[in-house]
Amino acid sequence: MNARRFLRLSLCTGLLAVAGLAARAQEASSGTLGTIERLDPAFDKLVPPGAKMEKLASGFDWSEGPVWMPETKALLFSDVPMNKVYRWKDGEGLSVFLQPSGYTGKSERGGEPGSNGLLRDASGALVLMQHGDRRVARLKADKTFETLADKYDGRRFNSPNDGAWKSNGDLYFTDPPYGLLKLNDDPAKELPHNGVYRLARDGKVTLLTKEMTFPNGIAFSPDEKVLYVANSDPKMAIWKAFPVKGDGTLGEGRVLFDTTAWVGTKKGLPDGMKVDRLGNLFATGPGGVLVLTPEGKHLGTLATGEATANCGWGDDGSVLYITADMHLCRIKTSTKGNGP
Repeated sequence: MNARRFLRLSLCTGLLAVAGLAARAQEASSGTLGTIERLDPAFDKLVPPGAKMEKLASGFDWSEGPVWMPETKALLFSDVPMNKVYRWKDGEGLSVFLQPSGYTGKSERGGEPGSNGLLRDASGALVLMQHGDRRVARLKADKTFETLADKYDGRRFNSPNDGAWKSNGDLYFTDPPYGLLKLNDDPAKELPHNGVYRLARDGKVTLLTKEMTFPNGIAFSPDEKVLYVANSDPKMAIWKAFPVKGDGTLGEGRVLFDTTAWVGTKKGLPDGMKVDRLGNLFATGPGGVLVLTPEGKHLGTLATGEATANCGWGDDGSVLYITADMHLCRIKTSTKGNGP
């Protein structure tokens, strides 16, 4: 079973089935998505009263990895099963930006072959976590791919999923098995673990931890002293906070927040996340986008009503774009994302 169905069906039996998805992504009719759940007065300082999630486009198979491109004032995001990257821009709407996005092989294959997490490097180039090609790659001007990393210790990665830049140019990324057709049981799996890695500027790949069963979303605190990693395992649906040592490796992690008891009652699992300038986490998980303090206090939820994959800041840094299963939406916040 592929990762999308693993998230939608297996993890929330009977709750996550969605019928009649359009074969092609179509522009959404005007409207809003979900509700806003406010649990603490501090939430109102981040998401203003009256804010709503505006639905921008729908009909995707599994939308992921939104990244803002300031030069063109457009958002790019993945549709993982469809092996595409879409572009959305105010006034222009939706278009296909890149196909294939994560699998460039010649033979037909199913599952989750496309790109997942998307990032921009220091030059502004698009960096993709590619499931099907099992690598971290940079998109060149001619829309071909340059491999940045595809192996650890001589063995191919499982399927790089999401990444976060450190200010020194090192890329930290997760490598669960969601791009493999049979996940951990796939005969093509070469590594005995699912890991969190660092790709240094000199190209060296370091395994930072293999303790998380399904490492997924990843983000740094504003001071880069903490690395947050989501674990999309229904048996251990948690976020961990790892201290970052002076040499860039990780110390012993602590559980920041645990939603294991929510699995089966709320759609989704711990997945992609972003951090605002104040250090608060906007973390997709059971119920939508959970807003957590650096200490792990749950302030509120952007409850999309769908299994929610990822989010990313755009526009002037205060607009949060959200990929929620078949939907793309956005919400205006009173905070701003960390980083450029």
